[in-house]
Amino acid sequence: MTIETMMRAVTAPVPGGPDVLAIDDHPTPAPGPTELLVKVAAAGVNRPDCIQRSGNYPPPPGVTPILGLEFAGTVVAVGRAATRYKVGDEVTALVPGGGYAEYCAVDEANALPVPKGLSLAEAAALPETYFTVWTNVFDRGKLKAGEWFMVHGGTSGIGTTAIQLAKLFGAKVIATAGSPEKCAACEALGADRAVNYNAEDFVSVAKEVTGSGVNLTLDMVGGDYVERNWKAAAVEGRIVQIATLNGPSEANFSYVMQKRLVHTGSTLRARDVAFKAEIAAALKEHVWPLIEAGKVKPVMDRSFALADAAEAHRRMESSKHIGKIVLTV
Repeated sequence: MTIETMMRAVTAPVPGGPDVLAIDDHPTPAPGPTELLVKVAAAGVNRPDCIQRSGNYPPPPGVTPILGLEFAGTVVAVGRAATRYKVGDEVTALVPGGGYAEYCAVDEANALPVPKGLSLAEAAALPETYFTVWTNVFDRGKLKAGEWFMVHGGTSGIGTTAIQLAKLFGAKVIATAGSPEKCAACEALGADRAVNYNAEDFVSVAKEVTGSGVNLTLDMVGGDYVERNWKAAAVEGRIVQIATLNGPSEANFSYVMQKRLVHTGSTLRARDVAFKAEIAAALKEHVWPLIEAGKVKPVMDRSFALADAAEAHRRMESSKHIGKIVLTV
């Protein structure tokens, strides 16, 4: 198989709006000892990509400036110590950068086989959301069957994934979204109650629906949602923060003390290969069989060509999407 020495890839040479994205020639990466070189078929588009483009989320030290945190494609070369995959295997992978490109290198421990029954475009929509939901909802959040789980941004990639997995593992789900259409999409995915945050107060709805409050909340909004999540929480409830799209919060900590709440948070991009490998192993054991059985799958919004990455970012930032946006290479 011929591997070109140069490849097309997308970067943001200067901070700004979607129009600053540039597709140019870059050297094709060489796989390290435990890495795979993958010919990319599709790459997922995520909100952190837009934040990086705007200049507010720089890559971790040593990471390529090429955008993209997830992709799927075909292995075309393997490092001398890599043993899990061979040339010709189809994989999907989580990376700290480099996905918006014709080729991407990834440690084999952070790659997973493309689930049977999924296209490469669908597989490219898995890693960022599934890794994030698994580690934050089930590991950090310790969601249990029978508990009430609330997720904000229910029609985002994170939201659609969290709804499906929480229901499959026995939780009851509240999802917030910004329109009747999006609320209907959340309920079609399994949410027991969807809340239109432009027409209803999710705190009041959560208290009414649960009776005793929400056991676990996954929040990417921040801002005034922090205190409102505490108000909606059950005694000894948990909140996991994965983003603060609405900015910082001035919250009344008395709710934390009175209800004995746990509010934690995490970011995934800067974590090391070994940490992400643990998540990959858990997903392969607990979630990949569910995908292959057709019990859960990525919700796909729209595909764009790699050269149209700016349009994909506009779609993401419009918040009109339901599910995942991908770039096809």
